Formats: sequence, structure tokens, C-alpha cells
Amino acid sequence: MQGLRWLTLTDEEMAEFLGRGGTGVISFATDPDEPPVSIPVSYGYNADERVFYYQLSFPRDSRKGALVDRPASFVTYGETDSGWQSVVATGTLENVEEMPYESSTVQGMWAIQIPRVDIFERPREEVTFRFFCLDPETLTGRKEVPSRP
Repeated sequence: MQGLRWLTLTDEEMAEFLGRGGTGVISFATDPDEPPVSIPVSYGYNADERVFYYQLSFPRDSRKGALVDRPASFVTYGETDSGWQSVVATGTLENVEEMPYESSTVQGMWAIQIPRVDIFERPREEVTFRFFCLDPETLTGRKEVPSRP
């Protein structure tokens, strides 16, 4: 990675990279003397609204319930035909289930696609899921600078 350079993604490039959904890592703030709690997640993205959506699981022994109200950062990255790209969003999650059905956030959720990933030790029917959204306070992206021939 010596000499690796990057450029900022434009809004259009970020929207193309994020697509309608994928996977990434969400991290929640903790106490100052503790590391953040980072969790791999699937996401959906509504480019028109610039909002991320998550269907988070809450197994009985999960700490997520105590963390979802804290500041969060979300990172997704991947290789493209022109090199690596990444997007970082920060903000606070909002519980979609508490919003009015007519709200633009709830309606915007229907325009996305959250990949379904089964990684649970017990049947999916035994795990509680809740929908959240992240309307980012900051949204940034980077891409690899193609190397010169």
C-alpha cells in the first residue's frame, strides 16, 4: 500500500457505489475509555433521500438495545473495476417503526433493498428485528487513484 493515493467521491459516485443496498460495518460510541462497538450489517440506501436503512437483530444477549441511541458511524467499502472505494456516514439512528407511515422516511424505505444475511445461531423466527434509518450528519466517500502506467 506504499504510495496509495485517493480522491473524494462525488455525490453521484457515492450513489452509484452504494446502490440500493449492500453490507458494511456500523460502530456505536461507547464510554471514553472503551473502544466503539462495531457490528457487521446489511444496509439499504435511498439515493433520492440520501438515507441508509438497517434491519438490526436483537438476540436476547445483545448489547445493541443499549447502543442504538448513541452516535454511530457506518462504513462500507469494496473493490470496483477502477480500484477500491469506501463511504463513511455518521449520525444517530432513528427507529423507523416509531415514525408515521406517511412520513418520507418510511415511504423511502420501500425504494431500497436490504440484503438478507442469515448468521444466527438460532432460527431467524426466534430473533427480534427492528428497522432503523440513518440520515447522515456527514457522508463522505473515497476512491483509489488509478496508478499510472
